[in-house]
Amino acid sequence: MNALDDYLVAPEISLLDKVRIQAQVLVPVLRALRAEFGQDKVDAVAREALRDWSRQIFAAAGAAIEGSPRRKWAALQGALNEATESEVSFELHRHDKEALEFDVTRCRIAEFFRALGEPELGALLVCATDFDIVAASGDAVSLERAQTIMNGGPCCTFRYKFGPP
Repeated sequence: MNALDDYLVAPEISLLDKVRIQAQVLVPVLRALRAEFGQDKVDAVAREALRDWSRQIFAAAGAAIEGSPRRKWAALQGALNEATESEVSFELHRHDKEALEFDVTRCRIAEFFRALGEPELGALLVCATDFDIVAASGDAVSLERAQTIMNGGPCCTFRYKFGPP
C-alpha cells in the first residue's frame, strides 16, 4: 500500500495520464462556468475547492503514517517521487541531514497544462501538493520554491530544509 493511494487512486495509471483524465473533465466545466459567471469568480472558487481537497487528502495520508513528523514527510514525498519520476527530469544540488535542494528541469505535466492554456489548474492539481506534503511534517520540514515550470519559470526550484530530528 502506497502512502498516497487516496490521492493517486489507481497506482497502475501514470500520474500524467491521471491529470489528463482530470483535465478532460475539469477544463470544459471550468470554461463553461467562466463563460457564465466570469473567470475571476470561478477561478477563485475552483482554487479554494482544489486547495481544500488537496490539504484534506495529504493531512489524512500523513495522519495514517506511523512515526515522527519527518518520517511522515519522507513517506509521502517518497511516494510522490515514485509517481512523478517518469514525468520529470531534475538536477540534484544538495542532499544531506540539513537540506534537500534540486531543480526540476523538465516536467511533462507542466507541458501538458501549459499546452491546454490552463497552467493554474495544473499548479493546483499537482504543484501545490508539495506544500501539503510538507504540512504533514509540522515544523520538521520546510519548502521554499521561487519558481515553477508550470507558472512559466525555466525550472522548478525545490529547497527543503530539515529541522532538528
